Amino acid sequence: MKLIYSLLLILCGFAITNAQKTYSVEGIVQDFHDKTTLENAVVKIGDFTTKTDQKGKFSFNKIPSGNYIIIAKHPDCNDYTENIKVTKDLHLTITLEHHIQDIETVTIHGSHKSNGSLIVKTLDKSEIERNSTDNLGNLLSKISGVATLKTGNNISKPIIHGLYGSRISILNNGVRLAEQEWGVEHAPNVDINNFQHIDVIKGASALKYGSDAIGGVVVMEPEIFPKKDTIKGSVNLSGISNGKGLGLDVDVAKVWKDGWAIKSGGSIKKLGDQHAPDYNLMNTGMDFSSFNFTVQKNEYNQGISFDYYLTNQNIGIYRGSHVGNNDDFYNAMSLKTPIYTGNFSYDIDNPRQVIEHHIAKISAFKRFENIGKVSATYSFQYNHRQEYDIRRGELNEIPSLDLELMTHQFNLNDSLEREKWSLETGIDASFQNNYSDPATKARRLIPNYDKYSAGVYSIFKYKISHDFNLEAGARYDFNRYDVTKWYDKSDWEKRYADSYPQFYVRTNQNRVLTRPQLNFENISFNAGLEYHPSTYFNLKFNYAKVGRTPNAAELFSDGLHHSAAVIEIGDMGLKNEQGHQFNLTADAKFNVLGGLNVSVNPYFFITKNFINEVPTGIQNTIRGVFPVWEYQQIDAKMYGIDLDINFKLNDSFTYVGKGSYVHGQDDTHNEPLILMMPPNFSNALQFNKENWNHFYFTLENQTFLTQKRFPIHNATIPIYENGEEVEKTVDFSTPPSGYSLWNIQTGLNISKNLSAGLIVNNVFNVSYRDYLNRLRFFADEAGRNFILNVRYRF
Repeated sequence: MKLIYSLLLILCGFAITNAQKTYSVEGIVQDFHDKTTLENAVVKIGDFTTKTDQKGKFSFNKIPSGNYIIIAKHPDCNDYTENIKVTKDLHLTITLEHHIQDIETVTIHGSHKSNGSLIVKTLDKSEIERNSTDNLGNLLSKISGVATLKTGNNISKPIIHGLYGSRISILNNGVRLAEQEWGVEHAPNVDINNFQHIDVIKGASALKYGSDAIGGVVVMEPEIFPKKDTIKGSVNLSGISNGKGLGLDVDVAKVWKDGWAIKSGGSIKKLGDQHAPDYNLMNTGMDFSSFNFTVQKNEYNQGISFDYYLTNQNIGIYRGSHVGNNDDFYNAMSLKTPIYTGNFSYDIDNPRQVIEHHIAKISAFKRFENIGKVSATYSFQYNHRQEYDIRRGELNEIPSLDLELMTHQFNLNDSLEREKWSLETGIDASFQNNYSDPATKARRLIPNYDKYSAGVYSIFKYKISHDFNLEAGARYDFNRYDVTKWYDKSDWEKRYADSYPQFYVRTNQNRVLTRPQLNFENISFNAGLEYHPSTYFNLKFNYAKVGRTPNAAELFSDGLHHSAAVIEIGDMGLKNEQGHQFNLTADAKFNVLGGLNVSVNPYFFITKNFINEVPTGIQNTIRGVFPVWEYQQIDAKMYGIDLDINFKLNDSFTYVGKGSYVHGQDDTHNEPLILMMPPNFSNALQFNKENWNHFYFTLENQTFLTQKRFPIHNATIPIYENGEEVEKTVDFSTPPSGYSLWNIQTGLNISKNLSAGLIVNNVFNVSYRDYLNRLRFFADEAGRNFILNVRYRF
């Protein structure tokens, strides 16, 4: 019996000894995509806790055998959680999301961080909300180096360093806007209230977005939703004095902890005739509406999103820009007070634009440990533009221009990051179909065409040292136009018959049907360097060799552009633009009072085959008298400088200053380039008091000097004086005088969820004309304007 008890005790001892046996668990914590090790990550196994050392390593020496949950945490990273079984010594590799400092690029950026060798400026959500009734062009003009090319007061498009139109790419949530962007009076079809922040990238070095964006890129990004169960949104009501208008924008989002989110929103805005200080601006009202919808499921490792955007616009074109004979045209161009003023009205008559734009997008991404983040995006866009002219009888109800543009775009992108370097590679493909409806009973300004495009790009970034970052990129693009176009027989024989006989199809009386098929290829590349020796100084330099394919209007426009009130003539023989661009940005911080930040951005651009549109004469048509603008190819150069100053005087007062200068020269004709932004600067004093319900008050002065550099492209027309025909010179060239405006912005939080803001533009009701407004010949700019915003958040 003793023997049996002894054996049982020995067996129990072995069991107890085995149950208390311990093992070591060690490992390393690193970034998921660039494999950098993470210091001070907290690792927890059961009740045991430790931290990683400088090399990202951790170890536990005596973990009893059993089943455990291991948790790893690091600031700004998603937590790592996994079930493990400890029955032997273990070595683990734990990967977390963690982004190291990216190389900043030469872009226009504020507080929002950029990446690449670009130069970025940002308008954040607070700036967008305070100016919710503005259009995109006017909003972006708050950034140094950015101006607006306007047609009246409701239509504006951004100009960056003197370049505009198809030389500027506008991205709506990753989708490049495909609209009739070639027109100077074609405003971007977007609602600024849809976006969390808007970035402007100056220059051509953002090859990811296309080689033809030689002026820059506007990147509009929506909100990134938090991962929690909640409903959030806002309602904003706006009142606008000049035009007696109202605006309303609403958005609401439902989000869940697991990454699902649904968001919907929209805006409406109604304006009547606007007024200059001394008279009514007849037919300058507008109706605007938009709708957006998003459903998405996003996690760190993968995600998918569907997005839809719709905008509708009905925009009146100032009545005084369309006149019926030479005498009226000369008077409209010469008189201080316009011919057409009229009484205030909400009616929008001809001439006007009606634009409908749809975007449907589906995108997805997945992160792979060895090849990085792979993302794919497909989008479809439908743009329907109708332009109504002043016509007789039933024709007045029929648009003079009716274009339908359908665009399919696809992008596949891979982004691979490592500790010292990153590589982003992608391919783009698109198909575009333009249909010009012949039911207009007017000559087609833009013909029917199909456009096929494809591109491939690669961007490499390397961290040379703690102070130096390097970037290089390259891109190849192919574009093909397949066009069906009628020419006047005389124009075809004079301009193209000898050079392009292969495009001839047939002759019908005095018209020639052609089928041009044109191919264009471009190779672009850039190189950038950033020197960042301390938090007080940052220097960025970028060089880009760029190429741009002519757009459809530059190649094929032929006739009256009704809403622009001009006749436009294209040239099928245009070649690719080729240029070299240099950007330098120096940012410095000084410990003066509350802090002084200064940013200086000089730039230089030299280009061959630059496509320039200039007035070349006046033509009397059955629908009135209009100036003729023709596209020409020249050698040109542009250089300039942008300056930004932010000086915090104390806890409440901040001085904000900016200034811009651009010099454009037509080297072919040895004359200044047309429509270059005049020298300008602004000075603002901001007062902020957080404990006064977030009260703010800003007083700003904007000054635009007279543009002294301009080409002479005047024309003569015959008019009758005292019963006799005389020749009169119409001055298309001389810029208007400079001007200075005072503006006010103020606001506060009325309660936790309710806030109000007031804007007063042109406080002293100054009469002035803007050189970059194509209707400046006919009327002054709008006068004083009060805008009241009341926003409720939930």
